[in-house]
Amino acid sequence: MSSPQQYIAHMDLDSFFVSVEVLNDPSLKGKAIIVGGSRERGVVSTCSYEARKFGVHSGMAMRKAMQLCPHAILAHGAMGQYSKFSRWVTDIIAAKAPLFEKASVDEFYIDLTGMDKYFDPFKWTIELRNEIIETTKLPISFGLATNKFVAKIATDEAKPNGYLFVQPGMEQDFLAPLPVNKIPGVGKTGYPVLQKLGIHLIGDILNFTPSFLEEKLGKWGPELYQKAQGIHHGKVHSFHEAKSISTENTFDANKTDLDFLLSELVRMTEKIAFELRNEEKMAGCIAVKIRYPDFETTSRQVTIDYTFRDDELIPVAIDLFHKLYRKNMPVRLLGVRLSELNNHPLQANLFDDGVKKTNLYKAIDNVKTSFGKYAVQKARTVKKPKT
Repeated sequence: MSSPQQYIAHMDLDSFFVSVEVLNDPSLKGKAIIVGGSRERGVVSTCSYEARKFGVHSGMAMRKAMQLCPHAILAHGAMGQYSKFSRWVTDIIAAKAPLFEKASVDEFYIDLTGMDKYFDPFKWTIELRNEIIETTKLPISFGLATNKFVAKIATDEAKPNGYLFVQPGMEQDFLAPLPVNKIPGVGKTGYPVLQKLGIHLIGDILNFTPSFLEEKLGKWGPELYQKAQGIHHGKVHSFHEAKSISTENTFDANKTDLDFLLSELVRMTEKIAFELRNEEKMAGCIAVKIRYPDFETTSRQVTIDYTFRDDELIPVAIDLFHKLYRKNMPVRLLGVRLSELNNHPLQANLFDDGVKKTNLYKAIDNVKTSFGKYAVQKARTVKKPKT
């Protein structure tokens, strides 16, 4: 019995942050918009297609972007709005898709393998796209193919606000005429190396043997050869909104010291934020739990802008604690939980000091990884020596 034909749809919200800004302020439509830091600091998070015509792109230094497009309108990023619209689109897809993966705040993979027995996968994906556009007013593009790799490149070719179906068996023909840097992972370092070998288009890769490519490029060479043939075996990983990271502490003796409780809350939040970054995720929800000596347990949660940073999570945890805590009551157990986890943390808040702050967290996490979780701690979590 033959295996069912695999169909993978890749959906990507076009210039997502910009699109949300335009929805909130329609006067911005059709204008060069850059979402990022100030004119002198930070990096470009995303930009409108009108700004891209001048050479502006994501990850570019703001100073360079403003030199290329000095008339651009700057938007500093309404992360709360971005989170809201991301969840809205996720809910629409979750209600329809048999199996989907949320790759980032604005990017989704949908596995439609075997569904061609019951409906036309291409027509189904068009209808889903139409529903997203009609409901949220956000532009969204998709690519449909036999694997994730080809589907993602098809989406890039379909942008802005379009769609493309690469028929089974046509993967290699579709890829061959495209520039080789269309392959994810062929960046500023790899592109010149491939050009020196005479590889300018994806199809050029197939002019060489896998062994020659391995000799010149290492393990990356045979991988490129497979991709140039349109072969990719990546799976769509099921998205579970309920997945979470949590920690809790049952105290040896009931605690009434507010300073101690807050210190413990900060320590636990810092601990699970470290775990969050290790898993390369962001959280969109935080909860605090308190249990009293009579085992009465209360908890409270709040939706937040997607983040992985201690300094953004800790104040929310403290605020939740104060809203929950019954003054002067002994506490038996304290817990913190992060949920609504999302991939690609570096998309979070790349504005102004975002890059510096992210690099700082990387440095701190490296120290913790090398010397233990408590090698670096917040001042209020360090136990004071007895005098």
